Amino acid sequence: MTFRQARWDEPSIWDLAESPPAEPAPAVPGLPERMRRKERLLWPELSELQVLRHYTRLSQMNFGIETVPYALGSCTMKYNPRVSEVLARRDGAANLHPHQPEASVQGALELLWRLERILSKVTGLPEVSLQPAAGAHGEYAALLMVRAYFLERGELGQRTEVLLPDTAHGTNPASAAMAGFTTREIASKDGCVDLTALRAAVNEHTACFMLTNPNTAGLFESEILEIAETVHRAGGMLYYDGANLNAILGITHPGRMGFDVAHLNLHKTFATPHGGGGPGAGVLAAGEKLGPYLPIPRVVKTGRKFHLDYDRPRSIGKIKSGYGNFGLDLRAYAFAISHGEAGLQHVARRAVLNSNYLGQRLGTSLPRPFRTLVKHEFLLSGTPLKARGVRTLDLAKRLLDEGVHAPTIYFPSIVDEALMIELPETESKRDLDEYAAAFERAVNDTPENLHAAPQRLAVKRVDEVRAAREPTLSWKDLRHRTPNHQKAASVSAPP
Repeated sequence: MTFRQARWDEPSIWDLAESPPAEPAPAVPGLPERMRRKERLLWPELSELQVLRHYTRLSQMNFGIETVPYALGSCTMKYNPRVSEVLARRDGAANLHPHQPEASVQGALELLWRLERILSKVTGLPEVSLQPAAGAHGEYAALLMVRAYFLERGELGQRTEVLLPDTAHGTNPASAAMAGFTTREIASKDGCVDLTALRAAVNEHTACFMLTNPNTAGLFESEILEIAETVHRAGGMLYYDGANLNAILGITHPGRMGFDVAHLNLHKTFATPHGGGGPGAGVLAAGEKLGPYLPIPRVVKTGRKFHLDYDRPRSIGKIKSGYGNFGLDLRAYAFAISHGEAGLQHVARRAVLNSNYLGQRLGTSLPRPFRTLVKHEFLLSGTPLKARGVRTLDLAKRLLDEGVHAPTIYFPSIVDEALMIELPETESKRDLDEYAAAFERAVNDTPENLHAAPQRLAVKRVDEVRAAREPTLSWKDLRHRTPNHQKAASVSAPP
């Protein structure tokens, strides 16, 4: 057996497995012949060291926040403090069961209650629920609350429309449709909501206007009070998508802007694990009108005791098994109390400073649409690359060769060949300078290299359509498969 480095574009190291001799299936009394295995079971036979080296190598092929900056705009990919991870893994937290008697989980309930008080202050909204599993779940639940509000008032048959800015996150229209509403898009003007267009669209059919502030262009909606007054005058509700809360944390809040309900992502703003499809935590906060409709149960304090209250007759009901995601709630609580009020304000100020510094650097390489003074993130347009026959996608792939993760691309759609970049407060000036230098090298590279990128990773440029349609998601024994099958398996593997 010879050693060779594990790669995605060649047979797996499982090919190194020593195959045991074929053994007939043992005779089991009463087992039908058709159910008896005719061939040996294809288990890979590897030593512990081989497996350890294999998975260590795979981890080194990946991009991660612990090794490189993650500039994914609107995702706030910040470092997760290790002290929070240690706390969440302690037996007293990790081994709790959602069905334990309340008397045995008083500490956990108190932590949830205290976190809700903190998040109430952060959002400026009095009622908070930690129940939703993630951001999209939270916004869907918020729209169910809006629906329940108008149903109770006898207006649901009339209030059928949800308004969305053309900078909205893609989950917003999906959540509105799932909640039974139709949607209408409101145009932007200079990157922000066109107030004239909004006033023309709002009417007696408006149930809700969904908005994030700052928006996905990184711009603060300076006319937010006029927007709120316009929606409320028509009898509608104003919903806050909290994906970009990191920019205003402790400085201002949705309640002050006139929002009726908000969701926020603990896995963005409060430095809990993010990515890979989970875990996630999409906290809901609501004002007086929508507070009674928050999902059950609610954590309440009676004297010195805490319990889960299910007696909320106007609630939209239970939306998740268990109560929220306790591990993320604990991490978020540790993050909040370790920073304190002044520290959370510093988070926002540093995030805005990082964004404006990096935006000024990269604005010399590609044009910046709209105004240049931004909040937590900024936009670039890759339109000039077209003259060289290059796409924004090519630039994103080329950045991978520089050892940094690519930014969000092609969103929002109001900017041609958009790149949305956010490096949060956890990145230092040196990190920003290194990212800017990598970006400048990539954007000035030859079209040939940009088209061929990435060239320095274990996986080269892949057929993305095929990788999405024919993914290999579990171990397969490739020795008896065709070369085409092996290629498909290697293509589907992530970098």
